[in-house]
Amino acid sequence: MTLLYFDCFSGAAGDMILGALLDAGLPLDGLRDALGSLTLDREVVWTERVTRAGVSAIKLRVRGEGPSPDHTHDHEHQHGHGEHRTLAEIVRLIEGAALSAPAKQRARALYAQLADAEAAIHGTPADKVHLHEVGALDSIIDIVGTVYALEALGVDRIVASPLNVGSGTIGSAHGLYPVPAPATARLLRGAPIYSGPQHGELVTPTGALLITAYADSFGPLPPMRLAHVGYGAGTRDPQDTPNVLRVLIGESDESSPVHRVVVIEAEIDDMNPQIFGTLMSRLLADGALDVYYTSIQMKKNRPGTLLSIIAPPVARERLTALVFRETTTIGVRHSEMDRECLERESLVVETPFGPVRVKIARRHGELMNASPEFEDCARVAAVHSRPVKDVQAAAVKAYLDRSS
Repeated sequence: MTLLYFDCFSGAAGDMILGALLDAGLPLDGLRDALGSLTLDREVVWTERVTRAGVSAIKLRVRGEGPSPDHTHDHEHQHGHGEHRTLAEIVRLIEGAALSAPAKQRARALYAQLADAEAAIHGTPADKVHLHEVGALDSIIDIVGTVYALEALGVDRIVASPLNVGSGTIGSAHGLYPVPAPATARLLRGAPIYSGPQHGELVTPTGALLITAYADSFGPLPPMRLAHVGYGAGTRDPQDTPNVLRVLIGESDESSPVHRVVVIEAEIDDMNPQIFGTLMSRLLADGALDVYYTSIQMKKNRPGTLLSIIAPPVARERLTALVFRETTTIGVRHSEMDRECLERESLVVETPFGPVRVKIARRHGELMNASPEFEDCARVAAVHSRPVKDVQAAAVKAYLDRSS
């Protein structure tokens, strides 16, 4: 499974994301082809190799862009305030891109999400809102280009680090805003963010939109066999921190003993106990790795049950929806953590009572556990009218004899 990791230690902006993907191997000619009639001249888009605090990175350029000392990142803020477009106008431009049908749909949905955020902030209907900086052609190129890039690179799963949003204030078409700007903050809902020591806007609306829309989960770098690394440059070049976004692309390393999981919990004190059995079965069938219940004491000294679910991060939303649908809880909490598992295999041993499967667990090749499969032991014990513990002992002895 191809895994892509967005390392947002210096924030995220549209041109940084696309620049990093180009640096990681996306062909510039392929991007130009995909933009289609969005750019009448292919030379409208080009790249430069620059350094940011000593780190070599790709700076995406769009003709008409000019450097702005007032902004840390992307060229979506660098065009004056005359380049406004409505959502309908932008959708018509997207139709001119040479994207696949699913990619065009994704690009339209992204801009609809952007319009909804702007409309909510300004109290304007989404179809009436004028998109200022993010309606500029270069910002449209950032979004359309990233949609194309992630499809062309064949990425199966995307993980992002927490986002450094910066600090201070930022100028916009509507005045001076705190960092993160209101629309950016709205787009970042649900994502882990923090304010580093850098002053200025480190996450732009376009960056927030693309990272949150595409990331299946947030957290540290997951286990992978690294194949490609790319760096996308922002406009400014502070000397203390590289103003870049990094992408790492490779194959998910399923052989690693450490895996990222999400733990979903809910406290329940008013549900028919018969439902708990059905709920467990449905959660496991829908992708949970483990489900268990713990007796707890709740508010007003009422006895209750703590539902705990361990699952892959990509299954969080699906399993959370199932919990809300199937239980009486009105709230869940979740957190991500690392889980280390032993290497496991199963083999069959011959006992005096018949064949029994034995589960073998190792760590770095060293045997940790050898456990007979209980269902096999119970079945064989019933056939021979023997205690289950006798069959278990015989299976362990058979495994040890075989190993020696």
